[in-house]
Amino acid sequence: MNCSSKKFVDYKGDDYLLISGIQHFIFCRRQWALIHIEQLWSENFFTIDGQIKHDKVDNGNVFESRNNAKIIRSMPIVSHKLKIQGKCDVVELKPDINGFYFSKYKEKYNVYPVEYKRGKSKTDESDIMQLLAEAICLEEMLGLKINEGACFYFETRRREPVIFTKELRNRLVNIVKEMNHYYDRRYTPKVKKSRKCRSCSLKNFCLPELNSTILVSKYMEKRMKE
Repeated sequence: MNCSSKKFVDYKGDDYLLISGIQHFIFCRRQWALIHIEQLWSENFFTIDGQIKHDKVDNGNVFESRNNAKIIRSMPIVSHKLKIQGKCDVVELKPDINGFYFSKYKEKYNVYPVEYKRGKSKTDESDIMQLLAEAICLEEMLGLKINEGACFYFETRRREPVIFTKELRNRLVNIVKEMNHYYDRRYTPKVKKSRKCRSCSLKNFCLPELNSTILVSKYMEKRMKE
């Protein structure tokens, strides 16, 4: 199969959800809605630390060759089927005679996405699902199948490989469908208090007493006028 590099395009659609929001959604659906629907954001140590670490990845060379492999950083990606868009931290093209042919390099490669994360691996599937979403975008853009990727964690300094099973793919499709459903309705879910609230950067904006009767952004705007 001939995979042209011209398919690596930057799509900017206002109605397409950000892939990075998948992690927010799995962590807390209300947090995701506050950020991606109501456009609220607040920094804490975890968000700032994560951004600094990502900047180190994003500010590297966009294209790099290493041990016959091609390293592509901050690659814009999109899936029109799932209506999601974003960037891959790193996509590695590893020489493989059974891989896919890239006309730009005149060689066959195995496509391997890598997502960089602060801390260590999580107990939920938020990192895995974000990585899988990136892989699905690459599959759609290039017309190939990607079976595996990896998450790199700065705390442990280790890569953790992820096999993209059919079960994971089905769960991701359902998650993105739910996200699109909420986004189309501009719906902010009710508060569900848990231990995760302690580390949430939006805990001062969440306003549990509002429940779902009014948008938090509208409530804050009203209070500021008062």
